Amino acid sequence: MATSTSVWSKGQMLYRYSVNLHQATRRFSENGDKGWFRSLFVHTVDARKDAHSNLLSKKETSNLYKIQFHNVKPECLDAYNSLEAEVQHRLHQDQDFPCEVVGSWNTWYGEQDQAVHLWRYKGGYPALTECLKKLNNNKEYLEFRKERAKMLISRRNQLLLEFSFWNEPLPRQGPNLYEMRTYYLKPGTMIEWGNHWARAITYRQENSEAVGGFFSQIGDLYVVHHLWAYESLQSREETRNSAWLKEGWDVNVYYTVPLIRSMESRIMIPTKSSPLQ
Repeated sequence: MATSTSVWSKGQMLYRYSVNLHQATRRFSENGDKGWFRSLFVHTVDARKDAHSNLLSKKETSNLYKIQFHNVKPECLDAYNSLEAEVQHRLHQDQDFPCEVVGSWNTWYGEQDQAVHLWRYKGGYPALTECLKKLNNNKEYLEFRKERAKMLISRRNQLLLEFSFWNEPLPRQGPNLYEMRTYYLKPGTMIEWGNHWARAITYRQENSEAVGGFFSQIGDLYVVHHLWAYESLQSREETRNSAWLKEGWDVNVYYTVPLIRSMESRIMIPTKSSPLQ
């Protein structure tokens, strides 16, 4: 009997406590949606003030980049490289085309028999539109496209902006190997990625290995490309290992890895006509 009375008393105390708690939370709710109790259960997100493309890209330039991935028939790769080099040379000589090739490569490790081209359009989207209109009215270029199509298995491209805190890709002497590390991020994480890499890039400048950093605008979205140059695969290994000896690099890796859905690496050899050798 004493045990039943004790249980009953505790039940009454819990009931009164729950009623009081309910009344208290109602008062906090009525006084404002920002009450401490409500904040425990409601996740609030500050409104974005601008697109991440404006927050992360360089303000002093209006460069737009295009990256092309061309999968070439194995028996046609040499002929393809020669044809691309000729067309790139002619475009660079013609001042009417507001575009320039930044670099051209063949993939060594990664997807085989693949050509990668990085183009820069000075003046952004208007420059891209102007260039496309002129090329589509250029009979010589249209013939080039027909000839190139015979050599290709597939092709795809993306339009990119460059991160404000990365080096601008400039012509360099070789010989170098290039690595393109591509990160497919979780949607909504680009700003966080940029915040971490704005600090992390300072750990990767000693050997001038940082070439350029870009993020996609059209094509596959939430994609980041980091472009690095090394004298050799051994140099790449030593340079990457040395980053782990610097205080702070491990923190960057720790916080950026959870932002990634998947990633891939290409080791690329520059073509003879590439400004990045």
